[in-house]
Amino acid sequence: MTSRQEPRPRTTTRDPEDLARRLTAWLDTRLPGAKAAGVTVPASNGMSSETLLFDIEHPEPPLGACALRLAADPAAYTVFPVYDMVRQYRTMRVVGEHSDLPVPKVLWLEEDPGPLGAPFFVMERVEGRVPPDVMPYTYEGNWLHAASDEERERLEAASVGLLARLHDQVPLAEAQFLALPGEGDALRRHVTAQRAYYDWVVDGVARSPLIEAAFDRLEETWPREPGPPVLNWGDARIGNVVYDGFAPAAVLDWEMAALAPREVDLGWTVYLHRFFQDLTEAFGQPGLPDFLRRDRVEARYAELTGHTPRDMDFYTLYAALRQAIVMLRVAYRQVHFGEVVVPADPDTLILHHGSLRAMVQGSYWD
Repeated sequence: MTSRQEPRPRTTTRDPEDLARRLTAWLDTRLPGAKAAGVTVPASNGMSSETLLFDIEHPEPPLGACALRLAADPAAYTVFPVYDMVRQYRTMRVVGEHSDLPVPKVLWLEEDPGPLGAPFFVMERVEGRVPPDVMPYTYEGNWLHAASDEERERLEAASVGLLARLHDQVPLAEAQFLALPGEGDALRRHVTAQRAYYDWVVDGVARSPLIEAAFDRLEETWPREPGPPVLNWGDARIGNVVYDGFAPAAVLDWEMAALAPREVDLGWTVYLHRFFQDLTEAFGQPGLPDFLRRDRVEARYAELTGHTPRDMDFYTLYAALRQAIVMLRVAYRQVHFGEVVVPADPDTLILHHGSLRAMVQGSYWD
C-alpha cells in the first residue's frame, strides 16, 4: 500500500448552475408551477452517477426535499461503460415494495437525455449523516470515528441487518430483470461481466498483470456450490447509507445491483471496510481495526439468516479484484485529464495493489 498523497480526481465536468436552470425548466413540465430551489451538487459526489439536491416549492402536493441521480456525462471518460437509470429506478421500486429496507421513494424517471444531458430519476431526500469516503471514516476527525465502541457496534449490527433482510425478503421473481446475461449460474455470469468490464477499462491502455492474476486465482479457488442467487445491492457498504444517529435511514446507490450469491454482497462489505482500514494504517493511523471485522460480519449474518457464509476467501478476493478494476479506470481517467502520468508498472495505479497481491498469494488473511 502506497502512502503517496495523490491528487484528488475531478468528479464532474458539468456546470452546476446550468444544471439548476435546466432542472427547473424540466420540473415545470412534470409539476406545473413548481420550482427547484436551493439546487446543490454535493462536494462528496462520486465519479459515477451524479447527485443533485434540491427542494420543490409548490403548494400541492408539498413534496419538499428531493435528490436527483443523473447518469454520468458520456463525454467525461466515465467510470462505467453504461449507466442504466431505468434499471436503478426499477431496483429501488422493487426493494421498496418487497422489503422493509429504508429505500427512498422514487418519484420520477426521465429517460430522455435532452433535459439534463443524460437520463435521471428523482427521489425523496432523507436527512441524516453518511460515513465519509474522503477522508475515509477510518481516519480521525469524523463522527463515526469519534463514536463509542457501543455506538459503532449498533451501526455495524444494523448495517449487516440490511443485507440479511434484503437477501431474505425480496422475491427472486420480482428481480429477474437484474439477471446478468451469459451462460452458467449467477456467479459465473457475474464474474464474466467483470471480465468484460476489465477488458473495456484496458482497451487501448496498459493491462494489469495483477488483475489478470487475480482472475486466474478466482478460477483456481472457485466455490464448489455457489448457492442460489438473491438480489445483491452491489455497492454494499456503509458509505452508501444515510444514518439517523446510528440507525439506517436510507439505503442508496443501487447501480451495481445484480442477481448473485449472498456472499458477493458480504465480501464487498467486508473488503470495502478493509480497503479503508489498510489505507488508514498505511498513513500511520490505527483506524478502526475492530469495526466490521470479517468474523463478526459473517457470524451476525448467519445468526440473522440461518445461512452460514461460505468460501469467503474467494469472495473477499473477488471484491478486491472488482475494486481494483474500478481504481484502474479512475487512474486512467486521471491520466486522461492530465492529473497523473502512467507509471512503468501499471499495477501501481491500483491504490490497494499490495493487499490484492497478498490475496492472490493467499497470505492476506494470515
